[in-house]
Amino acid sequence: MIPSCLTLQLTPFFPSPLLPVNRLSLLPSSTFPAFAAKSRRLAFAATKAPSISTMAAEQENVGNLKRKLAKLFQLSLDATVPGEPDIEPQVAACTAKFGDYQCNNAMGLWSKIKGRPGIEFRGPPAVGQAIMKNLPQSEMIESCSVAGPGFVNVVLSKNWMAQNIQKMLVDGIETWAPKLSIKRAVVDFSSPNIAKEMHVGHLRSTIIGDTLASMLEFSNVEVLRRNHVGDWGTQFGMLIEFLFEKFPNFEDVNETAIGDLQAFYKESKQRFDVDAEFKDRAQKAVVRLQSGEQMYRKAWAQICEISRREFDQVYQRLGVHLEEKGESFYNPHIPGVIEALTNQGLVEESKGARVIFIEGINIPLIVVKSDGGYNYASTDMTALWYRLNEEKAEWIIYVTDVGQQQHFDMVFKAAKRAGWFPADDRQYPKASHVGFGLVLGEDGKRFRTRSSEVVRLADLLDEAKTRSKAALIERGKAAEWTEEELEQTAEAVGYGAVKYADLKNNRLTNYTFDFDQMLNDKGNTAVYLLYAHARICSIIRKSGKDTEELKKTGKIVLDHADERVLGLHLLQFAEVVEEACSNLLPNVLCEYLYNLSENFTRFYSNCQVVGSAEETSRLLLCEATAVVMRKCFFLLGIKPVYKI
Repeated sequence: MIPSCLTLQLTPFFPSPLLPVNRLSLLPSSTFPAFAAKSRRLAFAATKAPSISTMAAEQENVGNLKRKLAKLFQLSLDATVPGEPDIEPQVAACTAKFGDYQCNNAMGLWSKIKGRPGIEFRGPPAVGQAIMKNLPQSEMIESCSVAGPGFVNVVLSKNWMAQNIQKMLVDGIETWAPKLSIKRAVVDFSSPNIAKEMHVGHLRSTIIGDTLASMLEFSNVEVLRRNHVGDWGTQFGMLIEFLFEKFPNFEDVNETAIGDLQAFYKESKQRFDVDAEFKDRAQKAVVRLQSGEQMYRKAWAQICEISRREFDQVYQRLGVHLEEKGESFYNPHIPGVIEALTNQGLVEESKGARVIFIEGINIPLIVVKSDGGYNYASTDMTALWYRLNEEKAEWIIYVTDVGQQQHFDMVFKAAKRAGWFPADDRQYPKASHVGFGLVLGEDGKRFRTRSSEVVRLADLLDEAKTRSKAALIERGKAAEWTEEELEQTAEAVGYGAVKYADLKNNRLTNYTFDFDQMLNDKGNTAVYLLYAHARICSIIRKSGKDTEELKKTGKIVLDHADERVLGLHLLQFAEVVEEACSNLLPNVLCEYLYNLSENFTRFYSNCQVVGSAEETSRLLLCEATAVVMRKCFFLLGIKPVYKI
């Protein structure tokens, strides 16, 4: 029987060589005087990256079991088939009762070497036996066995596991952080449009992007969190003229004067659609804005600032931090980028527009419209150029709905044609589009209000907090807690429930927004997980012991089967974060967190903690579980609660 394992091919543990450089042309100095002193051409060292976590030996992942085992199996494979190139260890965490991990190289290796002169093996099982025999001695391995067609099963030493959990408690969870092969990344997420309120459609981009950024930051990558807001374009002529009309002294206008910014936008749009004279003024206002006329720039800045303050209220509730670099930031750079692409022969005339043709795609990427104006492609190509040249990003990640997949695919392919990216997609620098599905209502259609309006994100978060607070009051917490404690817990649980209900799904799928389900304290919900963490904290408090002292004087023992299962799961934290980063899938971390809670529940049900002979060890296991849970919450943007 073949064990049920999830196989992850791992890279060998040596530095990636520098491959031939790609040249990325800078723009003419006449276009960008500020860039004139810089080199005319910028060289990118295209770093080979079959996995995001290719590491130098000195950057070994301290907490990553899979990579530690892969290092041992690499030595074994080198000894088993010396001189055989490109044999990388295939190590998997087992999900059956054959062991903790498994090396699955035997069958593939046999298919490569069978029939060769001097080969003494007589099938995959014999290859597996040789791999096991050549495995170096290690304190982390308790025993090995070979099953089926050469699968090498590994049982980890419970003493080694216990020591490493205790070491994490002393040295800190950061010692288990992955070490990724890149130094700087851009995560482009949220990106609402100025003068339009943030709605539920922005929810997914904001919280998925925030989690990806947090996971990369935890993995020692410098992350530039970019909010590419829609703050430029033809709609601003309409808004500015409407602002002038309603408020002659527009410089004194604030949120209170404008009121509902969404309503302000709708009024101006309605006027634009029915009033030809207003429409003409609005179109001329666009030209005056883009030409830099001071009054129009001031009005534009005023609208942007009012809108920005409304966005910030939502970001503060979500605990999300971004740096705004909107469309307007890149606008001055567009002509130079288009000129550089034209000089490379990439930009062609087509039906009055200037376009880049992409192989395999029927429609071209329009970078200059037939009327001479710019569009999303113009801005996105320029932003990409800027992030590579000026911000020196090695990985640029765009978090938008799946409907924009083709657009970004075309932008990335155009950039590759220009030599901005290596031909090999496994090399850096590179760009990735992180698509996500729709948020649906109970009717299976796009989530809207009863009046068919898009749901305001602020209203949705308020509702989650209100329902959470009502549930706490129903449980009698208003009598036990201060009003501040009640408010803070309601906020943490309510906002956390909204985030987790989204993040636990594979981002590519649609999901149904259901308050009752997401605020349920049973099942795979944030409420259940937050309560589980609070219960662990309660156990530790009731013991009356100081866990900081126990870390120094106590010792973890994993003698009971459920202690060992919990310990193994704790030790798998680092590889799970690495997998979630590599594949840009937050749901992988959510699944880990839920399973951790389930494993703890089983442990606590079968292993008495307070008052037992093993109290010290089990309290330390409780503390380790709480530490890992808190780090998971942090990465997911959820505030933990400590009592419930």
